[in-house]
Amino acid sequence: MNERTAFSLPGIPLLFVLLGAFVGAGFLFIGGFDHVGRHDEITASGIAGLICFPILVFLTKGFFQVQPNQGKVMQLFGNYAGTVREAGLRWTNPFLSKRNISLRVRNFNSANLKVNDNDGNPIEIAAVVVWQVVDTAEAVFQVDDYENFLHIQAEAALRQTATSYPYDSHDTGAPSLRGAGSEVIQHLRDQIQERLSKAGLDVIEARISHLAFAPEIAQAMLQRQQASAIIAARTRIVEGAVSMVEMALEQLSQRGVVHLDEERKAAMVSNLLVVLCGERSTQPVVNAGSLY
Repeated sequence: MNERTAFSLPGIPLLFVLLGAFVGAGFLFIGGFDHVGRHDEITASGIAGLICFPILVFLTKGFFQVQPNQGKVMQLFGNYAGTVREAGLRWTNPFLSKRNISLRVRNFNSANLKVNDNDGNPIEIAAVVVWQVVDTAEAVFQVDDYENFLHIQAEAALRQTATSYPYDSHDTGAPSLRGAGSEVIQHLRDQIQERLSKAGLDVIEARISHLAFAPEIAQAMLQRQQASAIIAARTRIVEGAVSMVEMALEQLSQRGVVHLDEERKAAMVSNLLVVLCGERSTQPVVNAGSLY
């Protein structure tokens, strides 16, 4: 069932028309009592004025207000008659029932969910979803409660996304939940939108708002992260040290400062790597004798 525009008329002009009709009916009613002595036309006009009052009162039931970014879903004896989105005072068939539907952009922040990521690690994850109603007919008639439907389906999509990616890529460059790259965000949005397409809802944006390891493995994973950081730092230090040693040997050879055999080169490389890669300051030993 798709949304369609319901019949409605501008309310301000019709309001003045009905006020004029009330005045006219009042004159008819009063005129009938002013000429009670004549039983034909005057009494009939008074009765006509009296009958017009309840009809006019019933017609006033057709007036309704539409706020900006709001829709009125109309039903006629249970059948969908259309939706009115024009803001302001409107008038329609008094027999139509009306239901307000907000078309404004809204936020939904999910609860913290405990799931397993792609590596099997238990994590806690939550997301914020920015959404709005785009089809009022589907939102009202396709699901019982579209807001509750959104909450349940968004959490289901979040669980699916959490199981599709690892918590951390560990410097491999692969998409991860911790990185929350465009691929992960787009995947989460698409999963939510796919589930809400039949409810007339549009997901504008979806982002991860909370991400953490579960308490039972948080300490172990923290140690793992620290170890990974230490290994990465050590790797960078060793790469730099090897480059410096290579440059030193090359410069000494090119400039003819000293000629070293393979054994002396090995000793020099060992000493330089100790100096460059050590965590503590080294204590130099001055050799005052011969190099050999």
